Amino acid sequence: MAALGGGCRGALGLLLRRGRPGPGQGPRRHRHKEKWATTAPRIPATRLALHHFDMNYSLHLKELWPSVRVGLLCEQKYGALLNNFSCVDHVTEELELLNATDFVSEASQKAQQLQCGADAKEAGRGESVSQEESGEGRTVMHAESMMHAETSPQLRASISSNIKCYTFPRGDITRFRPARPDTLGLLDYYLMDAASLLPVLALNVQPDDFVLDLCAAPGGKTLALLQTGVCGHLAANDISLSRTKRLYQILHSYVPKEMRETVSVTSCDGRDWEQVEGGTFHKVLVDVPCTTDRHSVMEQDNNIFHKRRTKERQMLPMLQLQLLMAGILATKPRGEVVYSTCSLSPLQNEYVIERAIEIAETEFNISIHVEDLSHFRMLFQDTFSFFSDCRLGELVLPHLTANFGPMYFCKLRRM
Repeated sequence: MAALGGGCRGALGLLLRRGRPGPGQGPRRHRHKEKWATTAPRIPATRLALHHFDMNYSLHLKELWPSVRVGLLCEQKYGALLNNFSCVDHVTEELELLNATDFVSEASQKAQQLQCGADAKEAGRGESVSQEESGEGRTVMHAESMMHAETSPQLRASISSNIKCYTFPRGDITRFRPARPDTLGLLDYYLMDAASLLPVLALNVQPDDFVLDLCAAPGGKTLALLQTGVCGHLAANDISLSRTKRLYQILHSYVPKEMRETVSVTSCDGRDWEQVEGGTFHKVLVDVPCTTDRHSVMEQDNNIFHKRRTKERQMLPMLQLQLLMAGILATKPRGEVVYSTCSLSPLQNEYVIERAIEIAETEFNISIHVEDLSHFRMLFQDTFSFFSDCRLGELVLPHLTANFGPMYFCKLRRM
């Protein structure tokens, strides 16, 4: 019996030892199997973005995509937008000593040279009438017509603004120093993607125009509009309060108080702007939220390709369309709208334009004319790389030798 009792105690002890929780192990009733979703490796949003772009942009850009992809993944190039409200003479000399040039004034000079050449050819056109029926004559006539279109008065006006922006030559990756304040505390220049100025130049603001920047923050394009010095009134709006604070900071850092009083800053939903001030503005800039392609492949923070933002990303074209329609309805008849994104996606670019034109016609009886901006390719080809197959508007492609963009812009006129 003693032996039997000892055996029972040994078996009971073994059972107790098996049931006793080991180190780091809770009671069995509290143990659970971890879900796969919490243990699976998380794919970074930047990698998700790059995979998405590989799938889509390789079809859209074809053989251009590999070089564009490399550009997106490399350090972005910047331009220095001179602050005309600051004392910039010494800044101009400093930048030119570094071999930087003002790409806006260079384009203006190129347009003037082409105009002089076109005028000279027009004067001698009568002498070549006998060649018109030959192939050579047709080529000459076609070149002359292209030259005339590229140097129209509207074109010359669009690039003869007061905007000055310095960039380093193609292949030069020199960085600009940080901006410095002058004696009045105003910073001497604003560093930005130089391609972001193209929508502002395309808007072609005229003296005393009432201008609306519908999605204004963080403020680079708003500042560029003020640099023209001709806005009769500028309304700068952005739905985000935090981004609007950044806009205020930009204005206070670059613009004197008397000029800031010509700017009204609001934080409204841009989609509702027509209900606030419909049919009021001569010019409207609609720089919409988008997939911000370069940011999406380079930065984890605030990345729209995060899994939790999937629905938001899918709804972007609808939001962009609503904002563009609000911009169209905010313009006066014969007023102009420039739509822009920093995305390569045709779904966010040309398709939004086409749908807006259709809705304006069918639902609001408004006829929209798409302005030809192809001359921008010729005038700015020394600074930017353009996509030649854009159906509507123009698209700047990132490229290692000129790593600006992406920047899409399209100009509409409300008839």
